[in-house]
Amino acid sequence: MIVAAGDTTLYHASYTVIEKIDLAKCRKRNDFGQGFYLTTDKQQAMRFVKTAIKKTGKNLDTGFVNIYTLNMAGLKMYEFVTTNHEWLHCVCDHRRFDISEPRIAVWDAYDILAGKIANDDTMTVINIYIAGGYGDYGSENAIHTAITLLKPERLKDQLCIRTQGAVEKLRFEGCFEVQVK
Repeated sequence: MIVAAGDTTLYHASYTVIEKIDLAKCRKRNDFGQGFYLTTDKQQAMRFVKTAIKKTGKNLDTGFVNIYTLNMAGLKMYEFVTTNHEWLHCVCDHRRFDISEPRIAVWDAYDILAGKIANDDTMTVINIYIAGGYGDYGSENAIHTAITLLKPERLKDQLCIRTQGAVEKLRFEGCFEVQVK
């Protein structure tokens, strides 16, 4: 389980300090859709600072790891325990609206989606899967091949805060600066 009952400490990599979260500013085509992404892994957040800066197009020497506490009381969370067919199709659905937009509505019932992160390495496998490179999209053989190649034991966690109600359960605790150059 990624998030336990009670308060959980979470980290978010950014080029800036984020005390107030605005979901409207979050990108739409991420693994679990539009939302504010966090991790329980401080080291992962530190590594992602460079990626966050790169996405801005700015030439910055430092970024930040923002620290939050989340209280889950009253929130609905769906956790993908592993990289299975359900996780794979959730990521595909949110990254490529053209293949299965109607299925995305299934996830609208949740304040938070949590599971393994699809990093740059995993996106290559997912794109080949979507293109039919492992067999027909959705076939058992293609799903099995894609999941095997993803090496799920190596993937870290992520949480996607998807609703304003969940944002209100996040408390900003501070941040620390990370040197990227």
